[in-house]
Amino acid sequence: MEQFGYRPVYALSRGGHPESVHYGAVAVVDATGRLLASFADPYASTFLRSSAKPFQAMPFVMAGGVEHYGLTPAELALLCASHSGTDEHLAVLHGLMHKCQLDEEALLCGTHPPYHAPTAERLQRQGQPPTPGRHNCSGKHTGMLAYARLRGWEQDSYIDLQHPLQQEILALFAGMAEMKPADLAVGVDGCSAPNWAAPLYNTALAYARLSDPSGLPAAQAAACQQITAAMQSHPDMVAGPQRFDTDLMLAAPGRIVSKLGAEGYQAFGLPPGALAPGSHGVGIAIKIADGDARKWASHAVALEVLRQLGALDATTLAQLSAYGPVRPVTNWRGAEVGQAAPCFTLEQG
Repeated sequence: MEQFGYRPVYALSRGGHPESVHYGAVAVVDATGRLLASFADPYASTFLRSSAKPFQAMPFVMAGGVEHYGLTPAELALLCASHSGTDEHLAVLHGLMHKCQLDEEALLCGTHPPYHAPTAERLQRQGQPPTPGRHNCSGKHTGMLAYARLRGWEQDSYIDLQHPLQQEILALFAGMAEMKPADLAVGVDGCSAPNWAAPLYNTALAYARLSDPSGLPAAQAAACQQITAAMQSHPDMVAGPQRFDTDLMLAAPGRIVSKLGAEGYQAFGLPPGALAPGSHGVGIAIKIADGDARKWASHAVALEVLRQLGALDATTLAQLSAYGPVRPVTNWRGAEVGQAAPCFTLEQG
């Protein structure tokens, strides 16, 4: 993995002996573009996946879509979400769709069982198949369709890379990340919308500016403030019950914007003053190289990064201890047989 820019970040032991290790990389950047800290290669390039969602919603917000359709902060948060598909999420989505004169049939995200296991189990017992509205990306897709409707653009092709709304999204993110749109490697996400790869440094920079937009044009800065305020005031919409993004933002209200992405990606935005009085806003981008299917490593590494930066105090970390940074390894009888823990130290600059 080291030839790809990744180094060990999280190790599991059993009986005091090493058993397995996850590799990763971290970039911590402030809103001026200064690389504050890193581990492994902060310029490793990888897909943001759902960590891109706040930026995918931004052209809609900048165009006055929130005001035009009369969206609530909870509905705006759902546009940036990887929600769990609970009944509460579906109700907010349907309210959003009603305002935008849309229905689930227009969504091109596909279907999957709700992330919320009790909801998925109930629907299965009732013989109800998954619908697009329960898809974790349904809010994002509704926002895209609402924007296309607002601008009078073709709606059936809203997920095509050449569609003007997708081109606007790419250009906006590239600008916030100090890149050229042509330098973004573009692929297709699990929900069929375009997604892009960028160096961790550049994504961290974009998240820093999302949380500290003072250097951006007025309309863009206002959109950043709307989006971060909505996500922070309604973290239950951004993910869901017993989900990392939701629990972290609940434990640190107003102090962080948290957005996971598939395949072991995690991004944060910290507001000005979060690390020290008078400090600029900070963005953090983390990638676990193996994709981290169980999310153990990405959650624990994320908390360890925040701990090493001094962004979370001991009380907040204790509230989040179920996610790490250090976790016991247990067997099927519940006996503790080992430990899983971060194994890295951030390097300055």
